[in-house]
Amino acid sequence: MNIKNIAPKYKDYIIELRRHFHKYPEPSLQEFETSKKIRSELDKLGIPYKVSSSTGTGILATIEGGKEGKTIALRADIDALPIAECNLIDYKSKVSGYMHACGHDGHMASLLGAARILKEIQEELSGTVKLIFQPGEEAGSGAKTLVTEGFLDGVDSVFGIHLIPDIDCGKISIEGGPRMASSDKFKITVKGKSGHGAKPNLAVDALVVASAIVLNLQSIVSREVDPLEPLVVSIGTFTAGTQYNIIADTAVLHGTTRCFNNEIRKNIPHDLKRIIQSTARSYKAEAELEYDFTVPPVINDYTLALIGRHAVEEILSRDAIADKMTFLISEDFSEYLQEVPGVFALVGARNPEKDAIYSLHNDRFNIDEDALQISSSLYAEYAYEYLENSK
Repeated sequence: MNIKNIAPKYKDYIIELRRHFHKYPEPSLQEFETSKKIRSELDKLGIPYKVSSSTGTGILATIEGGKEGKTIALRADIDALPIAECNLIDYKSKVSGYMHACGHDGHMASLLGAARILKEIQEELSGTVKLIFQPGEEAGSGAKTLVTEGFLDGVDSVFGIHLIPDIDCGKISIEGGPRMASSDKFKITVKGKSGHGAKPNLAVDALVVASAIVLNLQSIVSREVDPLEPLVVSIGTFTAGTQYNIIADTAVLHGTTRCFNNEIRKNIPHDLKRIIQSTARSYKAEAELEYDFTVPPVINDYTLALIGRHAVEEILSRDAIADKMTFLISEDFSEYLQEVPGVFALVGARNPEKDAIYSLHNDRFNIDEDALQISSSLYAEYAYEYLENSK
């Protein structure tokens, strides 16, 4: 089945779709017009679907192959970010304060392009292909909601892509093992004793205590975890005090942790709590930790990654396989991988000649649109090869 030769005729369709989605971004879990447009395209193709009852925007479409076999799910995320776009392009965001700055517009368009390819070869498919259009990825909750709702019922494996400006257009990174880090969040509340700024000896300064906690937490990374294991502990907000001459009685910190190792991940709250509380006691203060396991790490199945690498060779070449890349940013595609084995591919979208050089979540983020045909072909080729290999 030569998907490489089929895909080019849908290139303009995919680019047009991507630009439409780019012009009309919608925030997480409010992607109503986006969802309506996707459903309209699926209707044109005669592909049946259901809409998530939990979100009202998530979509699960089904392409039944002409032969019996397993079921593969292909996933694209559909939400945008609260960023004001600074690009000077014809298809610039028309929604004030919002932008597709993470490539989700391209993901949606690519999966719809793949749907057209797969519909064309439907009778040759040895099984079933499910198409998941997922809301709320940026909120970190969309995938889990769809899993809970049963979007993976009967699914044997899952595949997803991310357009990435760290890799040149024409290259794809698709390896087994860790790909994207977990993303968990925490809140620290420090309780001291207020007093006059001129008499600190009569108070317990929560601001000073919290400052010591910030510094001491870094010892988890530098002294308690194998230095060959990536780990980040970051404090993002620090709130304390009401006036310049009043000793603060309360301080509140919010932060995040990132890692690839699930064993390390499960121990992080215990390590944080020990350091937080012992530091507070040394200053005669009290401190509490609230910890939320938010998004697990993305860890690709090694065997399925080999199918992915062969798919890249089929649609491009062996030289198109990029060096392995991992990122400490997170992706809630990991929620699907908690249920079934799968692969997450990073599709290069960088091209300095087209000014496609800015990072994800940047107000000038853009892609080389040649990457869209590649990602669309990869979706379709991987699905076809997975089903053929699973007979």
